[in-house]
Amino acid sequence: QVHLVESGGGSVQAGGSLRLSCVISGTSVSRGCMGWLRQAPGKEREWVANIFDGSHPHYRTSVKERFTIAQDSAKNTLYLQMNSLKAEDTAMYFCAAGSGFCPDTSAYQYWGQGTQVTVSS
Repeated sequence: QVHLVESGGGSVQAGGSLRLSCVISGTSVSRGCMGWLRQAPGKEREWVANIFDGSHPHYRTSVKERFTIAQDSAKNTLYLQMNSLKAEDTAMYFCAAGSGFCPDTSAYQYWGQGTQVTVSS
């Protein structure tokens, strides 16, 4: 059974940084789509970034140059380093695992419970 547990969210001022972590069990962080997605209040869930088979990072345009996705296969953990945070980054962030076209939210079969990120301007 696949489990994903996120941590690292919090409240920061605009321009600040946070690092999200996702500890994975039941599958490998180096297999398939491993992604970060987010959902802001009143908005649809959206893809933020992903790696595929442990590499090939890919980002949505609005977070490029600010966010970095990485994985530690020894710890079976996925990370999202978020720098230069903006108010529009405020959302619940989810770690997810799946297969297929990784930037598509429907590619993800397994989800964590989410961690809240709040950025104040």
